[in-house]
Order: sequence, then C-alpha cells, then structure tokens
Amino acid sequence: MQKRKLGNSGLEVSSIGFGCMGMSHSYGPPKDKQEMTSLLHAAVERGVTFFDTAEVYGPLLNEELVGEALAPFRGDVIIATKFGWQANPNDGGKWSALDSRPEHIKQVAEESLKRLKVDVIDLYYQHRVDLDVPIEDVAGAVKELIQEGKVKHFGLSEASARTIRRAHAVQPVAALQSEYSLFWREPEDTVMPTIEELGIGFVPFSPLGKGFLTGKIDADTKFDSTDFRNTVPRFTAENRKANQALVDVISSFAKQKKATPAQIALAWLLAKKPWIVPIPGTTKLARMEENLGAANVELSPDDVRALEDASSRVKIEGARYSPFHAQLVGR
Repeated sequence: MQKRKLGNSGLEVSSIGFGCMGMSHSYGPPKDKQEMTSLLHAAVERGVTFFDTAEVYGPLLNEELVGEALAPFRGDVIIATKFGWQANPNDGGKWSALDSRPEHIKQVAEESLKRLKVDVIDLYYQHRVDLDVPIEDVAGAVKELIQEGKVKHFGLSEASARTIRRAHAVQPVAALQSEYSLFWREPEDTVMPTIEELGIGFVPFSPLGKGFLTGKIDADTKFDSTDFRNTVPRFTAENRKANQALVDVISSFAKQKKATPAQIALAWLLAKKPWIVPIPGTTKLARMEENLGAANVELSPDDVRALEDASSRVKIEGARYSPFHAQLVGR
C-alpha cells in the first residue's frame, strides 16, 4: 500500500484509510466485536495505517473497539478521532447537542485517550462546527493539547472555507474531513481551493456515496430500521431509482478498466489530488479487499475528465442529509 502525506502537516498515512463508524453506528445495529477486530487486523496486514473513529459512534463503542483491536499495532497505525458532541437531555439523551467549549474538549480528549489505549491522539477533528464557540477558541484548546503532548494534529470536519481559515490562523489544520465523491462534488467549489492554498490534506468520508456507488443498492433495497439512510432524502426509493444513472456511468467505466464500480469511485478520488485520502468503511473482508484494490487502478487525466463529463450529465436527486444534519455542515 502506497503512502500519502496529508498536506503540509507531515502526517503520512496509507493512500486509502478505513472508516470504522459502520461497525458500531448508523448502518444497522453494532456488529460482532470479535469479527470486527479480525477485520481491523486484516486491514493492518494489508497495509492500511489510517483508521477513523469518533466518540459519538456508538456512542463510545467504536472508540473502544478500535482502541482494543489496534492495541497490538501501536506505533504502526494512525488513529483519528473526533470531539464536539454530548448527550442532549432535551432529545431523550441522544448525542445530538454540539459542545466544543474548550473545557469540554480537554475533558473528552482524556476520555478518548483511555478508550483508544494511546498516550497521544494522532489526529483530533472537531466533528461539527459549534456556532456557540468561536473557532479560534476551539483551535486554541487543541493547540494546548498539542503543546501538552496529548494530540499530534488538528482537523476539522464539514467546516466552511472561512472557518478553516480562522482556525488555521490559530493552530495549523492538518486535514479537513468532509463528504466527497462522484455522488457529492460540492467541495470542489466550496473548500478545496482553500485547503490546497493552505496546504491542508483532504479526507473524504462516504467516498462510495454511503454504499450507493458500489452498484449493490437499488430502488428495491431495504435498509435495517436503525440504518440512518432511511432518513436521507437522496436514499428514498424514488431517488435511488433516478440516481441509478450515475452508477450506470461508473459501471461502464469499471468494465473498461476491468475494475468494480467501487474501485473506480475510489480511484477517481486518488487521481484528483495527491493529498486526498479516502476512508471507505465496511464490515466485510471481501469489500475491504475490493476497496484497497482501488489503489492499483490507474486513471489518467483523460480518464478522470471523461468520467466527470459523463457523470456530470446525470442530475442527482435528493438532498444528502436530513434537515437536522444539513444545518450542521458548511458552517
């Protein structure tokens, strides 16, 4: 597995990372701990060095799983986690309240360190921008954690270009994590020019469009009752049917390249910029191996252009988030 550097930060990771959320959160009930541990070990054995989690995944379960599973590989892997949420008493105790107060950041950093079984957090993202706390205060709190040796690098997730600039002026931002794929290309206009200028790496989550770009989901697919895609407008049966045209475009490219649609979707991201590191998630070994195979799919600039020309002719139907989640992005 080749390595990539996230911008100017010096943080070097495998060119494809592993998003661990779905093992404990959002895509149905939590998966078997032993099976997921074996899968994480298999990822390391295949050269993956970059693993993504967050305190809110579970909540807490995913950090515990990742911390325990990756304990034998300390020093060989980079673990990114996130702060910025807490249980909301007005929402039945669900983790739906933002909290990026400096004292809260410092408290939860200690808790994440324990769950992850590490002495230092490699990459610490603000999960969503908290409009009640100036971003300068957030960056300042992480800067202090870096000075104390508890965090190595600072990241932001789904932040706007203006917020990124303000944060970066206080503490250099190593990476921005936001949704980006052939299914959602808005970052090209909103944030990518800024992060390229500032030397910030880009970590696309949902690089396979929450599974849609694999070609394994269609209008008839039924999701588990606890699967968050049930709340996503883009995933209504009607919109899945309309958006199938994009999968058809990617599938036809996949045939030409003797690859799978998922591999083409990931190879496109890798071909876009050398500082982009996608983090596809899965709970299945075969899927993980398929995803990692994308690193061996070469797309020339002409291939990238042709794929973008064809895919941009497809009108994507449906918002990418429910109204609640939509209000938290791009702030």
